[in-house]
Amino acid sequence: MSASPTRRSVLQFCHGYDGPFLDCARQYAALFEGTDCQVTTVFLTGKKDPVVAASCSSAEVIFLEESSADIRGLKLKAIRKLRQIASERSFSLCIAHRSKPTYIACLATDLPVIGVHHAFGDFARAGRKLFAHLFRQRLQLLAVSDAVRDDIRRCLPGWPPERIQTLYNRIDVQALCSIQVSTEEARKILKLPKDAWVVGNVGRLHPDKDQTTLLKGFAQAMPALPHNSLLVILGTGRLEAQLQNLAKELGIADQVIFMGQVPDARRYFKAFNVFALTSDHEPFGMVLLEAMAAGNMLICSDCGGGPEVVGANGELFELGDAAALATALKKCATINDQQVLTMREQMQERLLSIFSDEAAKRRFWSLPNMSNYR
Repeated sequence: MSASPTRRSVLQFCHGYDGPFLDCARQYAALFEGTDCQVTTVFLTGKKDPVVAASCSSAEVIFLEESSADIRGLKLKAIRKLRQIASERSFSLCIAHRSKPTYIACLATDLPVIGVHHAFGDFARAGRKLFAHLFRQRLQLLAVSDAVRDDIRRCLPGWPPERIQTLYNRIDVQALCSIQVSTEEARKILKLPKDAWVVGNVGRLHPDKDQTTLLKGFAQAMPALPHNSLLVILGTGRLEAQLQNLAKELGIADQVIFMGQVPDARRYFKAFNVFALTSDHEPFGMVLLEAMAAGNMLICSDCGGGPEVVGANGELFELGDAAALATALKKCATINDQQVLTMREQMQERLLSIFSDEAAKRRFWSLPNMSNYR
């Protein structure tokens, strides 16, 4: 795929396409649909892959195929490659995802750069603060949640607040809903009982996901939950054996299923009655959008970006508070079918009005200076 010389071009520079970052590339390319700009997406790392290229919604996709070793230190090789790409095209803007691509884009080009930040602490180090100061005249920062935005603003107190804004992650609501299978089919695929009351959790088995509190809260709530309740955890990680032992100690091993890694797990979220996210300061919580699309009742730790996603459409509990989580689970168990239907309608409205591609376009083009690139 080659870029047309008759249209203005936007450079999108991504660190890689692992995990959720492939869809991030699609999300930002989609912002320019309907404008006179076309997007060239460049991946810093990752082997050339035609499936990835076809998923980016971009006119042109380039793979630099840099290794981890190549992008340590000064990253001179990557800077030379990107400078060459930019010299051959008439880019008017660069959108760079994560810190290394932002650094490389600022050094390799003279373009206005929008740095998109997906994590806390990106500007905590002195070197990152100095970099931001040096390039502040042509650098604008976007955060995936207000929580991340506020973290950046605390780290860069001299920056004008309007140059550090929020643009939420989002989903193609219609496309996601179309691939999520029915409750019956999802439970058949996951080998779950048809009539179970299922609490779902999806994520790495890692301390920052805090499945320890999830197990403890579920154990405390069990006496008040439906008799056929199950806790189903999708994911793998170094804490798997430890969490399995904890389930035994809590006397809930028969009610907890560690399902391991499930490819494209979001397709099967309708298997859950409740989706619980217990993470420690999740920057955004993309998995919550996927659970909302499936119509799950939501429980989320009250920190990071998760509460911004849930809004009034779920139960929040203080991070690490197993008793509060148990209370939220018991409340979900009392919600009747009509209340669930109403909740699902409200979730769909929230997805469309805040977390859809169309909502993101409205927000993006209303940001300071963005009208110059239409």
